[in-house]
Amino acid sequence: MNIILLDSKNTLGDGRYGLTERQQTHISKVIKAESGDVLRVGVLNGKIGEGVYESPSESQPGYIHSLDLTLQPPTPLPMVLVMALPRPNMLKRTLLNITAMGVKDLYLIHSAKVEKSYWQSPVLQTESIQQCLLEGLEQAKDTVIPNWSLIPRFRPFVEDQLPDILKDKMGLLAHPYLAKRCPVDIQQPCVLALGPEGGWNEFEVSKWHEAGMESVHLGDRILKVETVVPVLLSRLYPA
Repeated sequence: MNIILLDSKNTLGDGRYGLTERQQTHISKVIKAESGDVLRVGVLNGKIGEGVYESPSESQPGYIHSLDLTLQPPTPLPMVLVMALPRPNMLKRTLLNITAMGVKDLYLIHSAKVEKSYWQSPVLQTESIQQCLLEGLEQAKDTVIPNWSLIPRFRPFVEDQLPDILKDKMGLLAHPYLAKRCPVDIQQPCVLALGPEGGWNEFEVSKWHEAGMESVHLGDRILKVETVVPVLLSRLYPA
């Protein structure tokens, strides 16, 4: 946790922000802060700076006050990421990684090779996804939480929603077959579609292509989703 994210839902009045139990535990056991210490903080979807910490007492929980917020959050990636729903244990790590790297628009979509049981996972509960995204923001010292959508039907998304999403953007389909080498350091916004570990099937590839996406590859090696996401993002938009 490289920043304490303060949520307006936890305001106590007079410029004070209450801390969650998880934040309080981190401050007490990891940072080992004491009352009056100045900590790095940010307001969710707002600016970054410093705030003064007050430890919990019998009458009230710990809180942050006297905020001095002067910095803007890091620049987001100009990318819309469309990702076939990964297996639940991989989804958590992937959400944290893409949020830490600056993705702000995410669609989790169904694919023929996505197990239907994945859609019933508790990981897809709003609270669970939001927690993963918050942890990614805390890692990267960011405050702007990504927009995300669950897309349980492939074809209506590609035919009806994708054309508008693709306007004025480069469309890249991560697919290892009959593809060109993935470009490096592109200078325009893009839509990146990343398939399941088994890859997109022929019908899905054809629908992506019809919509205006172009297949790209990273070479002969087939990588796991949690590996290929940071590789692709850092290749398309190097730091």
